[in-house]
Parts: sequence; C-alpha cells; structure tokens
Amino acid sequence: MNQFKMKDVFKRNIMTIALFAVYVLFVVLALVIRGTNMLDPSVVTSLIEQNAYVFILGTGMLMCMLTGGNIDLSVGSFVCFAGATVGLFSVENDLLNKWFGVWEKQMVDGQLKDVLVTPASPWSTPVVLLVALAIGLAYGALLGWLIAYVRIPPWIATLAGFLSFRGLGTQVLSTASTTNAISNLPGSLTNIFSGTLFPTPWGQLNIPCLILGILVSAAIAFLNIRTRSTKIKKGYQADPFWFVILKSVIEVAVVMFFTIEFALNGGIPVVVLWIGAILIIYGIITEKTTIGRHFMTIGGNAETARLSGINNKLVMFCAYLNMAILTVIASLIVTSRTGAANSFAGQEYELDAIAACIVGGVSAYGGSGTIIGMVVGATLIGVINQGLSLVGVDQDWIKIVKGLVLLAAVVFEIMSKNANKKAKDKKPKVKKAKKAKKAKKEQKLAVN
Repeated sequence: MNQFKMKDVFKRNIMTIALFAVYVLFVVLALVIRGTNMLDPSVVTSLIEQNAYVFILGTGMLMCMLTGGNIDLSVGSFVCFAGATVGLFSVENDLLNKWFGVWEKQMVDGQLKDVLVTPASPWSTPVVLLVALAIGLAYGALLGWLIAYVRIPPWIATLAGFLSFRGLGTQVLSTASTTNAISNLPGSLTNIFSGTLFPTPWGQLNIPCLILGILVSAAIAFLNIRTRSTKIKKGYQADPFWFVILKSVIEVAVVMFFTIEFALNGGIPVVVLWIGAILIIYGIITEKTTIGRHFMTIGGNAETARLSGINNKLVMFCAYLNMAILTVIASLIVTSRTGAANSFAGQEYELDAIAACIVGGVSAYGGSGTIIGMVVGATLIGVINQGLSLVGVDQDWIKIVKGLVLLAAVVFEIMSKNANKKAKDKKPKVKKAKKAKKAKKEQKLAVN
C-alpha cells in the first residue's frame, strides 16, 4: 500500500527548504542594502569555490560521525601542515636550501662563513603530490590505530593533532620564509586543483560547461525514473510518478542554474569537478555498498554490529584514514586557490565541517546521515557566510548566527527523534484499545 504523504516529504527536506528560503532572503537583502547582486555569476562561483573545503572535509567528517558521533578536531591544523609541506617542496625557499642546497665555506668580510653555492631545485609536482599523500596516509594510519586499537577517545587523539600540526605548520613556514608564507606555487600544481576548464571571456556562454550541465541533468532525471521503476519491480514502496517528475524538475533546475552561472563566469571550475567526483563516490559508498552499511550499523549499535561479524576496529580505522586523505585533498585545493601556503590556513575548518554535517541532518550520536544532507548543510553554512558578509555584518556576528543555526539543528534533531518515539509508543496503545473495544463489543453481542 502506498503511504506517500507530502507532510513526510516536507519533514525530510526541511533543511533544503530552509536553504532556499535563506538564499532568497539574502539575495533580497544584499540587493536592497548594498546593491549587490548575489545571483551574479562571479558571486555564485565564489560561493562554491570558497566553500569547497567544507564539502570535502564534511564528507570525511560524515564518515567519522556515522561510526557513533565521532569527530576529527585536527583537520584544520592538518590542512595548514599539509599546505606548508607542499609549499616547502614546490618552491625554492630557505629551508629547502638548508636541507638540499650546496653550501661551501667562504671568506666573507674577513670571516669564514657557509655560503649557498647552488640553490636546491624545487621538486616536481608528481613527487610533491606523492609526498603529500604519503603524509596523509601516515597520519591517518597513526590516528586510526590510536583510536581504533589503542582505544584513545577520538576527541583527545585529534585534539593532540589540532595542537601539534598547527605548531608544525607554522614552524615550517616561519623557517622557510621571513613572511611566514610560501607563495608563487608552480602552475603545474595549482592548475590541477583550481582555475577553469575550457575558459572563455566573462559573460560569454561557455559551451562545454553548458553541455556538461545538460548531461548531468539528463542523468539525474533518468536515475530518478529508473530508481522508481526498480522499486516497483521489487515490490517496494515507491513515490508517485508525478512526484518523481516534480523532484526531477527541481533538481534539474538547480543543476542548470549553477551550470549557466559557471558558463557565464568563464567555464567549468576545476574545483567543482573535484567536489562532484568525491560526493558521487562517497554517495555510492554510503548508500549502495556493504562497507557503507557497516559504518551505519556501528553508529546505530556497536555491540550488535560486532556480534553480527563486523570488524568495528577496522571500520573505525578506515574512517580516520579516509579523513586524513580527504584533508590532504582539501589542503591542496585551498593552497592552489590562494596560490600560497600560510600559517593561517585551515583555521576553524574542523568546526565548519562538523557544522555542515549537523545542520545537514547527520546524527550527533551516529548511525544516520547522508551525503546529500551534508551538502545541503555545507551550502547553508556557505550562504550564511557569504550573505551576511555582503550585507555588511561583522565577522563576530556571523559566528554568532552560525552557532545559533547549529544549535537549532541539534534541537530539531532531538525533538524529531522524541516525536517519532512517542508516535511509535502510541501506536501499540491505540491498537490495544481498538482490540479491547472490539472484544467488548463481541462479548456484548454474545450475551444478547
């Protein structure tokens, strides 16, 4: 029996509706107060590019939180350290020369001093990327081992990383450069994680971008209809056909909105391809694979998962190893976009990633959450950041608003769970009352 109700649809998509409402509100406010058009292609593109790290770190944080509400507080500091490492080996600097340069003793002003004869050559981009990946794997393996096998609480282990990597990153940068930053990163590196594909002048419609958007839209509509057909064939409950069409139209409209904005702003942002690839991969992992169900099961009930044969320790280990790898990717994207590695990189990134998950409906206790929900949460946080900035609100007030939004999301989750629990508890009582009433009626008829 089809139990489709629009009330349930609105309840499931409350944050998506809130995102749309908040975006429209800021579009109006920015236009009225500052005369700024938030629908301008450059503004829309910057919304995605500036918050790319939130989508990527949020994906990794989602996998950690699914295991029982666990988090990683070290991701922001590790972004700084990974960026410092990439900058260190990609550009000639004092520290690189000290380690790998050729020095000779020479007389300078009557004193024998070490003089740099041959500066150290920066490493090639493939080698630098392998070094960054190796550092991520090493840290992720260490962190996963400490949490999963040594059983150190995640917040303590990652807090140690939060403090250590910020200090390490700052120390590397201050030693390598007098400005505490390493700039002029090679284009062979930055072009992999930033810029645009098939660039065209601003305002001119980019055809490759438009074609890609149309293909993605067609794929979305096809998958929605195919999913409904598969459910019907297998005897599962499926949404009405009209609702699937409506859902597809809305999703295609969103995709084409961003497609046209990107197309008018010069082309397909490289970072969008990175975000899209990561979201699709992890969407499939969480929704379609056994390992994804293992993450959910452990978060729902770790003891039940263990008794059912799931290796809880291995899953926890993989969660933090995965988080470290995604953090390296986020660091490369941030460093490439700014064109420099600096000691301020990654500040409060861990808070943004956690907030994106919580606002997007990922349970703070583990066991439930989706990639789509995280994306909605990350976009909402980004819209609030950008909207309040364009309106002219102070950064301190922006933090206050984000904190209130996070608190409201948690309160909403708890209230929804309590409401669902009461509804479940109420059903048996109603059934018992109906049965008692029916039995009493039958007994009365028998007496008559």
